Amino acid sequence: MANIQSAKKRIITSERRRKHNASRRSMIRTFIKKVYVAIATGDKIIAHHAFSVMQPLIDRQASKGLIHKNKAARYKSNLMAKIKMMPKSKANNNLSSIESNLE
Repeated sequence: MANIQSAKKRIITSERRRKHNASRRSMIRTFIKKVYVAIATGDKIIAHHAFSVMQPLIDRQASKGLIHKNKAARYKSNLMAKIKMMPKSKANNNLSSIESNLE
């Protein structure tokens, strides 16, 4: 245990930041899973919309240092490659209902 007051404060601050960062990492994983689920449904429009919701979130967290920028780029690259390999969707879905399901 720390004896110096500033060290004690750093322990408290570090714990607070750790919880905050864990929440943000969980949010990133959730949005990535939503893209994978959208890809699994086979509808390219839904998958592309889920990706467009996830992309700025990943970039924002990478710019703040929560995840490495190369890891963010790898996530985006792999998911976009999977979306591009999907066949064109024939369904004409309403985007408002899609947005409500993704958020």
